[in-house]
Amino acid sequence: MKLSPMMQQYMEIKKEHTDCILFFRLGDFYEMFYEDAHIASKELELTLTGKNCGQEERAPMCGIPFHAAETYISKLVERGYKVAICEQVEDPATAKGIVKREVVQIITPGTIANGTMLNEKENNYLASVYLDDTGLGFSYCDISTGEWYVTEFSTPESKEALNNELARIGIREILVPASFPDNWDLEELKQSTGAYISQLGPAHYQKERIVQTIYSHFEVQSLTGLGLGELSSGLSALGSLLQYLLETQKQSLSHLKRIQVYHLGGTMSLDKATLRNLEITETLYDKKIQGSLLGVLDKTHTAMGSRKMKKWLREPLNRCQEIQERLDAVDCLIENYIIRNNLKESLKAIYDFERLTSKIACGSANGKDLIALRNSLFVLPEIKLDLLDCDSLLLKEIQRDINPLESVFASISNAMVEDPPYTVKEGGLIQQGY
Repeated sequence: MKLSPMMQQYMEIKKEHTDCILFFRLGDFYEMFYEDAHIASKELELTLTGKNCGQEERAPMCGIPFHAAETYISKLVERGYKVAICEQVEDPATAKGIVKREVVQIITPGTIANGTMLNEKENNYLASVYLDDTGLGFSYCDISTGEWYVTEFSTPESKEALNNELARIGIREILVPASFPDNWDLEELKQSTGAYISQLGPAHYQKERIVQTIYSHFEVQSLTGLGLGELSSGLSALGSLLQYLLETQKQSLSHLKRIQVYHLGGTMSLDKATLRNLEITETLYDKKIQGSLLGVLDKTHTAMGSRKMKKWLREPLNRCQEIQERLDAVDCLIENYIIRNNLKESLKAIYDFERLTSKIACGSANGKDLIALRNSLFVLPEIKLDLLDCDSLLLKEIQRDINPLESVFASISNAMVEDPPYTVKEGGLIQQGY
């Protein structure tokens, strides 16, 4: 028997996303069918039903309300599944025949960008690894904050160096070429990192395609201006990572425009055993922050501060001048109680700048996010003024780098209502007469 037109559409889309659980939009629900329905009903504790789709047997089916999707997606991704979001891309009222549907985003463990699905005190890193005759290329980023790094390891030290880097960073998903298992034990890599492993085809590593993708995204005509001119294997790692993000996110990634090329030795290298046994960021047996060094030291007032504290503890400075500059800054704030107290109170009013700006750049921000950004900008002039009286070289540098963004503050204040609704579709975001 022939499948119904709607199920034919489903099967065609599913054929392109066989490694994902497909959330297929039907009215106010996301529906899952066949094997996806069996997995989702078990993992999410949903009732498994059936749908008449033109065959003798009803197709296994389960569904969730579209407005509650984030909670369910978060659970699936946390358990190592990839989720493809298939939306109706035309108005059902004006559509002739079956409503057109397309996959508008693929969510994987390393590509979560929505703040409600993330731990605000943790980075969510996606990494790419590429091995060739020149050595091992390694690139990683957090699309929720806009951070992006790339480096290379020479072949003799590559395996140990990579394991140390993965342990230091805490990766959620690792991209590798389909041929990578020829040189590396993927199961061992998965066990040691706890990360989701995604294998990419040869097309993602074609040199010409990589260069053109980088040129297009960064709007440049040379790799040198980005600091990538000397890279070989590192360029392949970075390029495959960028292509993967463009393929899965299917939206603007304009906040990912700064790449930091780094070299091993810039900070102290701590291997996995050292981080674990010294209980730097979590306790040895129950894996909790409370009781670790991070748990003792993290008295920060912002989510960004917590992430920075964790990063600093995992990569201690090893250059005397940098250590001294940081200590001088600490000494300056200890000596100036009033400045320290003022800064502390100002920081309490700041939301997560990194993730707010990433949401805005990706076009997924709502009115509440813009008000949070405005309220955060409000205290920047005060912070800049307080730092002006500090003698520390490091604090003076921070003071110079702070841009109060008065025009952005004014634009949001003049345009937005004080208490906007959560969704843009409801309207009522803009002040009367603006």
